[in-house]
Amino acid sequence: MALQATPYKVELNLTDLDRGVYENLRFTVARHPSETEERLGIRLIAYALWYSEQLAFGRGLSDVDEPALWEKSLDGRVLHWIEVGQPDAERLTWCSRRAERVSLVAYGNLRVWQGKVVDAVKGLKNLSIAAIESDSLAELVKDLPRSIQWGVMISDGTLFITDERGQFEVSLQWLLGER
Repeated sequence: MALQATPYKVELNLTDLDRGVYENLRFTVARHPSETEERLGIRLIAYALWYSEQLAFGRGLSDVDEPALWEKSLDGRVLHWIEVGQPDAERLTWCSRRAERVSLVAYGNLRVWQGKVVDAVKGLKNLSIAAIESDSLAELVKDLPRSIQWGVMISDGTLFITDERGQFEVSLQWLLGER
């Protein structure tokens, strides 16, 4: 019997001072049975970073032809393809051919991955790569409740995320391009 995805109810109070975005958002996101809390947390962070009304969660781990998140135009073109994790250079090149803009939020132990992949994709003009420090991410998503209430303030590229446990500072390091 196949395991089912776990639904998470999310209430996101977004204050993005860098882009002038102020939204109170409520939505449900599914966590794939093989998905870690870190990956779910990164998807939520990516949603806050690039929020727009058309931004939607892809099927992600269930469908390799879809990203973690994407923004499509009314005529079906992919305006923004957002990946999370440590994809290889071939995957990033494949994604860059399918979208006007591609962003990646990388996390985990990035030393080896960064040396192999980032140099190989520097020529892709529509690609941006941000890295998130593992310790702050692990603390943020530890024992993530099924009903997530985050206040997210983004200022100068740093995320300040507040929940019932306190405030967490999540810094981004841009390895390629910018937000």
